[in-house]
Amino acid sequence: MVLVTREGAIALGDVAVNCGVEVCACYPITPTTHLTEELNKRYADGEIPEYITVESEFAAISALVGASATGARTFTTTGGQGLLLMHEVLHSAAGMRLPIVMVVGNRAVSSPLNIWNDEQDTVSQRDTGWIQIYCKNNQEAADSLPQAFKIAETVMLPTMVCIDGHFLTHAVEQIDLIPVQELKKFLPKFRHPLKLDPENPVSVGVYANPAHYQTFREDLVKDMEESTKVINDVGSEFGKMFGRSYGLVNAYKCKDADRVLVGLGSVMDNVFAVVDELRAKGEKVGGLHLRVFRPFPAKELRKALEGKKVGMIERNLSIGASAPVYTELMEAMSGSKTIISSFFGGLGGRGIKRAEIRALFGKLKGKKPVKEWIGKEYTASTGAGC
Repeated sequence: MVLVTREGAIALGDVAVNCGVEVCACYPITPTTHLTEELNKRYADGEIPEYITVESEFAAISALVGASATGARTFTTTGGQGLLLMHEVLHSAAGMRLPIVMVVGNRAVSSPLNIWNDEQDTVSQRDTGWIQIYCKNNQEAADSLPQAFKIAETVMLPTMVCIDGHFLTHAVEQIDLIPVQELKKFLPKFRHPLKLDPENPVSVGVYANPAHYQTFREDLVKDMEESTKVINDVGSEFGKMFGRSYGLVNAYKCKDADRVLVGLGSVMDNVFAVVDELRAKGEKVGGLHLRVFRPFPAKELRKALEGKKVGMIERNLSIGASAPVYTELMEAMSGSKTIISSFFGGLGGRGIKRAEIRALFGKLKGKKPVKEWIGKEYTASTGAGC
């Protein structure tokens, strides 16, 4: 392996090239513009066979639908409003069983306009049929991208690798990158089982009448649910080859914990740090990083959290209802003795500080669940750092 000092977005460009990406189509949008620029540069240098410059994110994902259907390994990146503009075609890519891979630099959605981080963009796309992997640091992002290609091309479902905008995309840190020759052993060349070929004509994504449409959706649901095994197997294989294993969840000191905070993305590195602080003081606390949100790992969560006091940290909302990941966690833990609290905030780039995380662990000591905003007492003078 090769230890490099890279900005997160640029490092993912290195990884995409090493994965043998054949067609990229991108429209630049903050916070993934640097990745888009890097891909274009690598195309100009002859390291990516095809780079399509498009007029919008809708066009980018549409171009990749065509490219993926011909059997190419395809890749794009976006975030925030750009991901929302792709919404219609996200459904099409999943329904056509196209293993497109996309890095999403998570960004708040308008209005008001905000280019900073939360997870409302990807969580709002949870029902489109894409596998969603969330990374809590740039090393995980660099490791998750080749896994995403292998997962997508095994189960024939498109896959998002989600990283926090600015907090990770623009962070410069040391990252252990896998050399291309070693990565090729893990990720062989993609062989599409039913690609568009004028010599052997097939139809993809055609009309389905009421008698048949539901059967296609049933198959999509079934394969999404069964992809949990593939995700675990690929994460285990990656670990055997490169020393870092991955799964659906990362439960940190949860086994004997009486209180556990659960969340997506980079906030969980802060949670794990606070777990260590409180453990040193004798408190039995733990943290659980929900690495894969789709498919939702209900069995794994129930095994790790049953009987504990749990707080779900979310940087997203379902306006007019309970927070969305909390709602799914409640369903997963239905019938258990688990007490589940909902903490939501950290929107638009507002940091969730370790002091606030310590306070959340304190709120879990009560006998009744809590539902409240994180950082209600926040003022401009406190700043928005992590």
